[in-house]
Amino acid sequence: MESEQLNVTSIKVSACCSPGEEVRKSHHSDHVKNSLISRLNRIEGQVRGIKGMVEKDVYCDDVLNQIASVQSALNSVGKLLLENHMKSCVIERIQEGDTQVLTELMITINKLMK
Repeated sequence: MESEQLNVTSIKVSACCSPGEEVRKSHHSDHVKNSLISRLNRIEGQVRGIKGMVEKDVYCDDVLNQIASVQSALNSVGKLLLENHMKSCVIERIQEGDTQVLTELMITINKLMK
């Protein structure tokens, strides 16, 4: 099954946001980009906090609860990014006749759901 999966990194297509280029880029609004960065900064702080908890020998259950919180926060970032990706890049590429984006999207969703 693994060998049947598409190697997404080997695909060279024009980006929906960067026509004519082989490097794909996103085109988030400033609001979305700032929201993503803000969330990721908080997550980064939480991870540093978890590291500190381990260094201080904090009770395992407390550390595990913080890990669950970080995982939930990362899932929220992933959902937001996926929603924006589908509403912009995926739609644009389908409108351009590039249905390969659906295979790419399914591979990504499968990775997110693991």
